[in-house]
Amino acid sequence: MEEFHINILNISAVLLSAYLGGVLIRKIGYPAILGELLIGIVLGPAVFGLLEYTESIKVLAEIGIVLLMVYIGMEIDFHDLKKASWPGLLAALGGFFVPFVLGYFTVIWYGGTPMAGLFVAIAIGVTSLATKSRILIDLKLLNTRIALVMMAGALISDTLALVIFSGITNFAESSSVNLRELFLISGKIILFFGVTISVGIFLLPRLGRYLVKSTINNSTAYFTMILIVTFGYCELAELAGMHSILGAFMAGLFLKDNLFPKNITKELNKAFYDVSIGFMAPIFFVSAGFFVDPTVFKTDLLLLFIITTLAIVGKIAGTALFYLPSGNGWREGITIGTGMNGRGAVEIIIAGIGLEMGIIDKTIFSILVFMAIFTTLTVPVLLNWTSKWLRRRGELVYLEKRNGLLILGVNPVSLLMAKYVSKKMPVTLVDNNREMVALAERMNFKCIYGNALDEDIITESNPGNIDTFVGLTPNSQVNLLVGRLMHESFLIPNMYVAVATTKSGVGTDVLKKFSVSTLFAKPVRLDTWFHLIEDQKVKETYEIVNKEISCSLWVEKYADNNILPLLVETENGTLKPFHSGGQLMAGEKVIFLRSRE
Repeated sequence: MEEFHINILNISAVLLSAYLGGVLIRKIGYPAILGELLIGIVLGPAVFGLLEYTESIKVLAEIGIVLLMVYIGMEIDFHDLKKASWPGLLAALGGFFVPFVLGYFTVIWYGGTPMAGLFVAIAIGVTSLATKSRILIDLKLLNTRIALVMMAGALISDTLALVIFSGITNFAESSSVNLRELFLISGKIILFFGVTISVGIFLLPRLGRYLVKSTINNSTAYFTMILIVTFGYCELAELAGMHSILGAFMAGLFLKDNLFPKNITKELNKAFYDVSIGFMAPIFFVSAGFFVDPTVFKTDLLLLFIITTLAIVGKIAGTALFYLPSGNGWREGITIGTGMNGRGAVEIIIAGIGLEMGIIDKTIFSILVFMAIFTTLTVPVLLNWTSKWLRRRGELVYLEKRNGLLILGVNPVSLLMAKYVSKKMPVTLVDNNREMVALAERMNFKCIYGNALDEDIITESNPGNIDTFVGLTPNSQVNLLVGRLMHESFLIPNMYVAVATTKSGVGTDVLKKFSVSTLFAKPVRLDTWFHLIEDQKVKETYEIVNKEISCSLWVEKYADNNILPLLVETENGTLKPFHSGGQLMAGEKVIFLRSRE
């Protein structure tokens, strides 16, 4: 009983440490996994010894690996692969096999076994999917060709790594490998993929259609079904002589939203995310840090430096070299290589299994963990440099550009803004007031009735084409909550919200955290302006900017606060919201309202 109590305390300490490590590292723009690994190294046996690797931690970590691989599989969108199939395949092959070969021969050169060389090679070849979207948004690259190729390349690379890894573990567990054994192993692998793909394509969709028609309306039941399918796939992988993580990954590929009734999909996804990414996976990554030996910086610094350097150079050079047949240029290949340079979940999982199987030792495992940390740290820095390089040369290719505006709130101010902007781009308004929605529709605006915090309602606005979100209700917190949803769920790049007062609870730090700017470049009591417009006590006017100035400084010229700047019209006729982070250029036009009172 006493030992169980200690285990409970240890699990709680590991979870708290994982949370704190993740929060701190995300503040500087990196994925939580790095913080979880680092906190495990520092608080684990290697440094302070405050956290223990108990049997309960081991069990939870192993379940965490399985659930994490399901989640990674569920995140793969086959439509994205189709969009950039050829360039993405080239980037994946070059970014995987060049560092793979370099890593393998480095280990052999250092006296390692061929099997250890293969494990290191796979770990170096993978590409992390952990935070690509966040980085792409921050660098304004989401709608570029390099973003699409990076995502497709990462998906293909990790899938390839898992397949090769499972084949290698199959051979590693065989006592001898002759021609008969080779055919037997190959047959089991082919049979595994044949069965799992057939079940995923033919059986699971039938099950999904049955569930949609059934009276089962309990998300817990569906969550249980996900686990049953997952563990069934894992068992098939084990029977085929491969590791269970490949089975979990294959299960995730086919456990898509359309398998479940639409009304519980959101609840189900959130529950799975919370259990896997929020609970189990952090325990695995913190416990992985327990096995890292920081003394490699003294004893094996040269090997650490060589493997990390080869991982970076091999990934970037390999991607650029193999990317040449795409016809998109070597500079674009280098840029994609810098974006694919990070490692993460899959690499740590593979290294951890190699350590557990005794194929690699603690030193190699520690080097691979530090390599994953160092390479991931380079991604935002190198990708920023190389993407700016492409921009300066005019070689950054944009895909179908988002050009829609979504406005939260139907009111006199939003209708005025929509009047101007609708001449230049599609505008959609959202409100839960039927009368105001009807008014907007009579004015020939596209308007959606419903609660904007409901993702199904927002989906009606076709968020994939939305470039800008404007929160224009008198409630600052509602504006921010919907803006956060638009940013995180639909990756809307430009976010502007109206803030009522400095005491509204929506301060500068909160806005900055969610990449949101203050509309009008100042706090505004919208209700006052609603009445002024309705009573026809405002004048619509404009001012030509004669020199470069920030929006915030421009507003300060009108100390009497009797103006409301709505939009900025550039010299080429583009309209954009007037906001706190904006910079006005000479020749641009500020469209604003002036009170007549």
